[in-house]
Amino acid sequence: MREWLKSLRRGYGKKLVQLHAWNGWIVVLLAITGLVLFGGFWRGVLGEGRVWVRWLHIVVGLASLLPVMYYLLLAGKHWKQLKGRPWQRANVLIVLALLLGWLLSGVLLWQFRAVGPYWSNAALYAHDLLTWIGLPYIIYHSLARTKWLKEPHRRTIKSGKPEPEVGIHPAAGPQAVYTRRAFIKVSVGAGLALTLGPSFLQWLGSSLGSGASLEKLIEEDANRLMPAPVPLPGSSPPLGGGSQGSFRVYTVTPIPAFTNTNWSFVVDGLVERSIEWDWEQFVQLKRTVQVSDFHCVTGWSVYSNTWEGIPLKELLKQAGVKPQATTVKLYSGDGVYTDSLTLEQADMDDVMVAVLHDGKPIPSDLGGPVRLVVPKMYAYKSVKWLNRIELIDRDHTGYWEERGYAKDAWV
Repeated sequence: MREWLKSLRRGYGKKLVQLHAWNGWIVVLLAITGLVLFGGFWRGVLGEGRVWVRWLHIVVGLASLLPVMYYLLLAGKHWKQLKGRPWQRANVLIVLALLLGWLLSGVLLWQFRAVGPYWSNAALYAHDLLTWIGLPYIIYHSLARTKWLKEPHRRTIKSGKPEPEVGIHPAAGPQAVYTRRAFIKVSVGAGLALTLGPSFLQWLGSSLGSGASLEKLIEEDANRLMPAPVPLPGSSPPLGGGSQGSFRVYTVTPIPAFTNTNWSFVVDGLVERSIEWDWEQFVQLKRTVQVSDFHCVTGWSVYSNTWEGIPLKELLKQAGVKPQATTVKLYSGDGVYTDSLTLEQADMDDVMVAVLHDGKPIPSDLGGPVRLVVPKMYAYKSVKWLNRIELIDRDHTGYWEERGYAKDAWV
C-alpha cells in the first residue's frame, strides 16, 4: 500500500494539473446537464431524451467521486506545499466541500424512492444552493487561474502615463501599475455578481417561503372564468394553515388559458351516460375539502396544501362506469398531456378534481382552473388543466411514462 501511494505521488505536479482538468470537465458537464434538467423549456423539446440527460447527469456526478478520492490520496503533499498560503488552503477546502456536497445531495435525489420525499426535498434545496454558490465560484476560480494570466508579458497593465526618466527612482513618478490578474479577477467577479445575483435572490426568496411566489402566480393567472368558485369554510382560511414550500412550474407545452367560451369538462367513454359541464354548471357541483402533501418526482415537495374540489369517484359515480371499463384516462386541456389511473386507484378517497388551492382559484401556471390531485402518487399523475375523463377497457401509457417515467408512481 505504501509503495502504491509513493507511485501516486511521483510526478505530483503533473497529476495535480490533470486532476484540475478532469474536475473542470466534470463541472462543465454537470452544469450543462443540470441546467437542461432544470429548465422547463427543455422538457418539451427533448421529450424522452430528457431521461437520457438525467442519467448522464447521474453518471457524471458519480464519476466526480474518483478525482475527489484521488486528490485526497495526494492531499498531504499538496497541503504541505500550501503552507503559509491560507487563501489557497481555504480554496482547496471550499472546492472539496462543493464536490462532496453535490455528490451527497445528488445521490439522495437519485435514490428519492429509498430516502423518501422529506430527505429528497432537503437534498434538492442543498443541491440548488450549492449550484448557485459553487458554479460561479468555480468559474471565477478557473478563469483566475488560466494560463493566459500567468504569461509574464500579460501580468500587468499600466496607467498610460509616461515611463520615468533614466536616473529617476520610479517612486518619484506618478506611474500607476495594476496586476492584470487582479483586474481580471475583479471584473469576472463583478460580472458574475451582476449576471447571476438577481436570479439567485429570486430563487432564495421563493425557497424561503411560498407566499410571495404563490401570490404572484395568482396575480398572473391567465384564466378568465366567471363566476369564481366560492370557497367552503374549510378552505378560507385554509384548513391546513397554508401550504409550506414552493411549486416549480414544469410544462411540456405553452401554458393554456381558458374563458367561459372555450372551457368545458367531460366524462365519457365506457360510461352509462356521458356528461358535459360548462364552467357555471361545474362550480355548482358539491365540493369537499382535504389537506395533503404534493410531491414531485424531481425531488421537491409542497406540504399541507388545502385542496377543494370534487372527489374523482363521485364524478365517476354520476356517469356510471360500465363493467368492461378498467382504466380512467385523463386528458389535459393543453391537448398533449395524458395519464391514467386504474379504477382501484381512482376510487381512493383523496383523489380529487380540484378547483381551489388554499381557498383561492388554482392559477393557470399550477394547472388551473381544474387539476387532478393524487396525493399518494408523484405529481406527474396529477394532471394539470384537466378537462376530460374517459373510461377505457385497456391500459394507457401516459406522456411521461412513454418517456421513461415509472408506471409505479406511488410515493
